[in-house]
Amino acid sequence: MRNDSIGLNAACWALLMAIFWGGNSVAIKIGLTAIPPVSMAALRFILGVATIWIWCLFCGISVRVPRPAWRGLFGLGLLFTTQIWLLNVGTNYTTAGRSGILINIFPFFVAIFSHLFVSGDRITPVKAIGLICSFLGISLLFIESIQLEDAQYLFGDTLVALSGMLLGLRQVVLKLLVQGLHPLQVLFWQAGIGLPLFVLWSMFFESEVTKQLNWTVLLAVLYQGVIVAGFCFVLMVMLLQHHSATRLGVFSFVTPIVGVLLSAWILDEDISVWLRASVLLVTIGIMVANRADNFLQKNRSIGE
Repeated sequence: MRNDSIGLNAACWALLMAIFWGGNSVAIKIGLTAIPPVSMAALRFILGVATIWIWCLFCGISVRVPRPAWRGLFGLGLLFTTQIWLLNVGTNYTTAGRSGILINIFPFFVAIFSHLFVSGDRITPVKAIGLICSFLGISLLFIESIQLEDAQYLFGDTLVALSGMLLGLRQVVLKLLVQGLHPLQVLFWQAGIGLPLFVLWSMFFESEVTKQLNWTVLLAVLYQGVIVAGFCFVLMVMLLQHHSATRLGVFSFVTPIVGVLLSAWILDEDISVWLRASVLLVTIGIMVANRADNFLQKNRSIGE
């Protein structure tokens, strides 16, 4: 893979991807008004798998993988299924704005798991400062949840934070277990293995009946499936083929900001002082941690 500097064209695509991801928590919250959490995940990834498969056909990439890769892919699929389940169920019990911030705890866990399991990927003092800022931002949301009279968001906040932790672990597992495969093959089977699990889970454990659908809910599901699980994942793969993850990662600071703003605009959610402080700290943390990664990468390239 190349490691080109990010020009205007790539920067615009990376920014668009970060904005679309910011809208995911809002789309989940809208979908949950009529569809149970696991059923919605199944619908999302039917659309996502179809989008990735069409792109594989367009690029001439076979989705068939060698037999030795199945063990890693199956483990990745199970991790993926659990992570998405926690995200959907958790978002059902909290606000879209809070969910959009909490899921962005994942870089914190990427750094921790990479430090423990990936050779040469250490937590530097500067990166630690950024991670501490993000962690403090997340902590503010839990402090607010506990202070509320009925702690109405605490359960949902906890599930989404656990989803963020598993998302961080999934990034590291993907890096460690799945070698020699095209990224599109990994994306296809990560969702493809999870899809039947979502369907079975919904059939046996979701007794709740889907409510009357409307165009808003259908558009929300299409957004999650085609835009986020399909287009954004494919776009990420295309950008990573030419640019490093650390250089692209700086654009992720936009995601929690967009999530909070869209939740206030579309869902009329209140932006409390705690929420404002949280998104500020998380954003600063992401920017500092990514700048530390970029600095280290430049030093390595100079040394080489």
